[in-house]
Amino acid sequence: MANPFNLVESCIRDVSMGENVTIVSPCNIYECQIGSNSFIGPFTEIQKGVVIGERCKIQSHSFICSLVQIGHDCFIGHGVMFVNDLFANGGPVNDATKWKATNIADHVSIGSNATILPVQICSHVVIGAGAVVSKDITEPGVYAGNPAIKLR
Repeated sequence: MANPFNLVESCIRDVSMGENVTIVSPCNIYECQIGSNSFIGPFTEIQKGVVIGERCKIQSHSFICSLVQIGHDCFIGHGVMFVNDLFANGGPVNDATKWKATNIADHVSIGSNATILPVQICSHVVIGAGAVVSKDITEPGVYAGNPAIKLR
């Protein structure tokens, strides 16, 4: 029977994976790298060019867009959204050369429903649930709020 709704099946394609990677379906993961012993939860999208380190845990409903790099031993909570387009002209920019990169170092934990704009986050950082990270984080510690600030 024909598909009257033009539904697109979830897919995992052209992914470079280390050993013992667990991916729970359904999800949309393509043209990226996932390090050994990492876990990817269901309903997750990981786009082209993303690099995820070893021993990472990406929880369900997270969106990791192009130009994001995540270090080793990181935790990404449920529903975390990464952003690479700042809508600088008032709307989406369809030119990928104008998108911005995000780099998450090692041993970073990001709480559920946080939003991570294009930033650099150093190692040994905890981002609280619901936080909006809009500026680089250069000191280890615990950050929360909108915009995220260092708590301790």
